[in-house]
Amino acid sequence: MTFDVIGVGAGPANLSLAALLAAEPTRLRLLEQRSEVSWHPGLLLPDASLQVSHLKDLVTPVLPTSPYSFLSFLVQNKQFYRFTAAGYDRPSRVEFDQYLRWVAKQLPSIEYGLRVDEIHHDGVGFSVVAGGQAHRTRSVVLGTGPVPTVPDCAAPHLGTTVFHASEYAYRRPLPHQRVAVVGGGQSSAEVFLDLLGHRCRDVLFVTRRSNLLPLDDSPFANEFFTPHYAVMFHGLDTATRRGLLAEQRLTSDGISTDLLRRIYREMYQSQYSTGQPTVRPLHELVDLRPRSSGWALALRHTGTGEVLEEVVDVVVLATGYHHDLPPYLDPLRDRIRFEDGHPVVGPDFSLDWDGPEESTIHLQNMARHSHGIADPNLSLLAWRSAVIVNSLLGKELYDVSDPFPTITWHEGTTLS
Repeated sequence: MTFDVIGVGAGPANLSLAALLAAEPTRLRLLEQRSEVSWHPGLLLPDASLQVSHLKDLVTPVLPTSPYSFLSFLVQNKQFYRFTAAGYDRPSRVEFDQYLRWVAKQLPSIEYGLRVDEIHHDGVGFSVVAGGQAHRTRSVVLGTGPVPTVPDCAAPHLGTTVFHASEYAYRRPLPHQRVAVVGGGQSSAEVFLDLLGHRCRDVLFVTRRSNLLPLDDSPFANEFFTPHYAVMFHGLDTATRRGLLAEQRLTSDGISTDLLRRIYREMYQSQYSTGQPTVRPLHELVDLRPRSSGWALALRHTGTGEVLEEVVDVVVLATGYHHDLPPYLDPLRDRIRFEDGHPVVGPDFSLDWDGPEESTIHLQNMARHSHGIADPNLSLLAWRSAVIVNSLLGKELYDVSDPFPTITWHEGTTLS
């Protein structure tokens, strides 16, 4: 069978795409390598919550009447009144994962247990090779998500006691163990709080940042997470984009204020018990070596250059993620245009490549360099999927305009 669209991965991005395409007579297939939909399962901790509103779900910003909205999930599961009475500003990660699973069960387009190995193009269409079978399609949408970033010094030692935070829920340290958490963003703070809550008091939090810095969630900072800004950002030159992404980092990669408060209170209470937790800012991990019992961390002060050693039993690397074109796209890599080390991405999130115009490759969660700080975030998830849907269908199924920005970024960027 030849499909109109094959989406690789069934995470939030492609679930949004499928939900918005559900009413159209489109031959869509999502290929998911896991046996079920699961969103960052290694970080589904009891105290973890989203950093965005539940209204920024898979569909609501572009189709509030959709049966696949978070509110529909609450109503159908008889949770609406309790959710609103609880006064949550943002849902928990666990509940949002339940919502994603609920949506996935209603979508017949997902095929599980299929890992995509290669994508080819024969001059007419794409051949997506998965599970030993070639699936034919006119267009592909890549939604396989980010890749964990691991420091070079730690990469040779990955295992049961040195691991990325994305595996934390499967490898929780024991209370008597000394644990180092390396990072500085929301995930590292969630892991740190979880360790303190499980009475792992001998915990070391190491970050290159000057402190545990809060998420900039102010109204004007949130303008970076609007369609109008994404369109303006796309029109800038590469050097300007790069500078803005660095400047805006804490609007996406800071720690929620309520989480910081809970951590501080836990640390305050720990003064009455043994094993005072330690936060060590302005330090970076430069070396990691095995000891007869545990691991020796070489930590360099970013200001003085001094190096100190800490010995721990477990190392949790909450060192973030990076977005690369996945290996299954290697057969086409030489045909894709790159600029400043990144693939060139069009306004509709399609790759610039030398294939036929009707054969499109769209990116989900891989266009931060071209569309701004919001791209890996849930904030523009539905809008981005709607832009891609309109491009795939060749018509404006969804209104993706944003004509009334609060801030006039540039006179020529009105999105209407």
